[in-house]
Amino acid sequence: MTPKLFRRLNFSDVLLYGITSFAKDEATMLEKVDAMLRGGIDALQLRGYGGMDREMIALGRKLKDRCEKAGALFIVNNRVDVALATGADGVHLGHNDMPVGVARDILGHRKIIGASTHSLNQALDAQKAGADYVSCGPIWATPTKPGYPEVGLSLIGLYKAALRIPFVVIGSIDESTIDDVVAAGAPCVAVVRALFDASDPAEAAQRFREKVRLNRQQAAVRLEEKK
Repeated sequence: MTPKLFRRLNFSDVLLYGITSFAKDEATMLEKVDAMLRGGIDALQLRGYGGMDREMIALGRKLKDRCEKAGALFIVNNRVDVALATGADGVHLGHNDMPVGVARDILGHRKIIGASTHSLNQALDAQKAGADYVSCGPIWATPTKPGYPEVGLSLIGLYKAALRIPFVVIGSIDESTIDDVVAAGAPCVAVVRALFDASDPAEAAQRFREKVRLNRQQAAVRLEEKK
């Protein structure tokens, strides 16, 4: 896929959100991320890193540089301080992390803040608090979010009807489930293992992104026909 020739500045047109998993070493991490970016991911989240803070910051800066050159957003999971230190485009916050409003006070309004939500009420609360996007899931149980029950496909429609901000669907999305998620109306999907652990992450990213792109295109046509 030809690298993007523009710099993405917000989350509104993100289709494929790649999330890192644990890698045996930095070289492997960078190799996989490079492939995912070649495949066309629109945003990358640094997650699943078990090293020391200074190592995470050094790695994050390398990932930020790669994302910037590819026109993709770079988001740091949980850590507002690391997001600042790496020059990341934003941070993604979980339920036990810093509140959205506090993160906004620190990061300002030029950074993207995402929030994990597992119900419509949580999503509406995050939207009210000033989140730029929320996650919807886990649609199915996933080892990357142990302890969180699956929310099911029906939640996608509720988010589409009620939210004014973008949302990304997450939770065991892979080759066997992507078609169901897209059919349910997912405007953006987050993929972890099915990208990061794929034998060819670039090719996998191309396939996933194209499915979401076609779904968005067809939804826009249907909406126009109703007018």
